Amino acid sequence: MKLSFGTDGWRGVIADEFTFANVRRVAQAHAAALLAGGGRSAVVAHDTRFLGGAFAGAAARTLADAGLDVTLLGGPTPTPALSHAVRAGGHAGGVMVTASHNAGQYQGYKLKGPYGGSATPALVQEVESRIDAPPTAGAAGTLTDGSARAAYLSALAGLVDTGAIRASGLPVYHDAMHGAAGGWIEQFTREHLGVPFHGLRQAPDPLFGGVNPEPIGANLEATAQAMRGVSGPAFAMVTDGDADRIGAVLAGGAFFNSHQIFAVLLHHLARRGLRGRVVRTVSTSGIIEQLARHHGLEVVQTPVGFKYITDHFLEGEADPARQVLIGGEESGGIGVQGHVPERDGLLNGLLLQETVAATGLGLDEQFRQIEALLDFRHHYDRIDLHLPGPVNRAALMDDVSNTARLGAHAVRDVITLDGVKLAFDGGYGMVRASGTEPVVRLYVEAPSPGEVQGILGQLRTLTMRHLS
Repeated sequence: MKLSFGTDGWRGVIADEFTFANVRRVAQAHAAALLAGGGRSAVVAHDTRFLGGAFAGAAARTLADAGLDVTLLGGPTPTPALSHAVRAGGHAGGVMVTASHNAGQYQGYKLKGPYGGSATPALVQEVESRIDAPPTAGAAGTLTDGSARAAYLSALAGLVDTGAIRASGLPVYHDAMHGAAGGWIEQFTREHLGVPFHGLRQAPDPLFGGVNPEPIGANLEATAQAMRGVSGPAFAMVTDGDADRIGAVLAGGAFFNSHQIFAVLLHHLARRGLRGRVVRTVSTSGIIEQLARHHGLEVVQTPVGFKYITDHFLEGEADPARQVLIGGEESGGIGVQGHVPERDGLLNGLLLQETVAATGLGLDEQFRQIEALLDFRHHYDRIDLHLPGPVNRAALMDDVSNTARLGAHAVRDVITLDGVKLAFDGGYGMVRASGTEPVVRLYVEAPSPGEVQGILGQLRTLTMRHLS
């Protein structure tokens, strides 16, 4: 069976493609790639998915048998904690057994680089190319059990103003979506903050309570219901299945989206006096660019995918003049300066708590202040069109590129960095077609909810004309 790799590794349906035999095939190829590059050690972890511990153990034993000294982290572990362990321990790489925000029937083998972030495309391609290559002869390495918890939580404490949060007395609400972060924020709150903690969906569940463990509004009705009786500036931070993405639900139950989170964190870090480039994927809100420029910060736009943001973080580590302050994507993955070059839902949730403690304002109030500062009105929605058949991608993209108006707005700029993005004053419409499945993603930002839905309808109609 040929295994198809994505941008940061391999994933598949459990017991169909994702089997113990295939995990060992991938781990053998991964070990060969690391050893060929002079690597000597690696770290392996897993989240709360079916057979996560057993799959992680199989991967760890295969890596060790091939000649690497391997540390196997016990219990469900957030992806950013694994990445921190790889970097802090000087390891050649890491393995995270997770399918991130995908449905519970999926599992995955994520590759991590020695810097504590997503593996480079070159490493992913090398591992894929070595599948089923004859193993090289050599002495076996060692396999030891370990934990990333204490060191990682200590690192978070050095990045967050714990004193301000403690002084505010503001309760911490955390929805783990039954994923890997269950219990981690609770422990951090107890050890470093000393404020009340309220946990939602903390218990591990391989089926994630029947929803995909992605912190978007459609999956957070249980969180919204729990927050409806809460008042004041409190909010619930929400982490996805492997805890590298962040979402938020406000007191009263309203969803606070990833673009808004990105903007609030950027504004807060800049007002702290921190400097650096702001890296945004092409599908993020235009308010990010305007806010960065307001603070005198350089803005870099990338294709969709955190690996492109990681590249800029690594550039900044090599050249301080190009350091990154914050980098983020539309799907809730955000990385910040001074940490691993990785998305970290736990850190971002705690930093959001810090913004409320520092200002005394809820996240929605902080965002309204940003809108007023920039004279910008943000409303947003996204649709993933699961089509009945393949789409003529070339014709679709050509048609979108030639669209002159979206609703009442004249298109000001056509951006083809990833799919086609049509920018207008106050928003954008964007179309991205999957290269592997009949799915087309439509993204729209506009000054009012009605305009968002109208433009989504326009893009949907345009897309359906190009079914093959």
